[in-house]
Amino acid sequence: MKFVYQILCAVSIFWKGVFMVKIECYIPEEYVAQLRDALNDIGALTVDGNYDYCMAVSKVRGSWRALSGANPYMGNIGDICDAEEAKIEFNCKKELYKTAVDTIKRIHPYEKPVINVIPLIISIVERSER
Repeated sequence: MKFVYQILCAVSIFWKGVFMVKIECYIPEEYVAQLRDALNDIGALTVDGNYDYCMAVSKVRGSWRALSGANPYMGNIGDICDAEEAKIEFNCKKELYKTAVDTIKRIHPYEKPVINVIPLIISIVERSER
């Protein structure tokens, strides 16, 4: 139990030092523009106050299989499906990540979208060098 507590304390200290996160998700290409506008509207795509709409988009091929009880956006229960998707990724302030994730979930057509939120170590290094 002491080890778990030490890990949780280390994570808490690390998270306090994080000022930026990278958010990634996979979404059908026809939703990218709508999502980009919504994320920009909440300030999630603004960098240093000098640029906005800062987001990378890549074409990827995803695969999945909907299991019993699912309500798939595409494909049929039990079938392995694959399709082209867009991977979006952007950096935003830690304070905005929950709002950004909620925005993605609101617009995203998938029942359970993959959304990765990654703390950026570079933001800790930049703060310590000031």
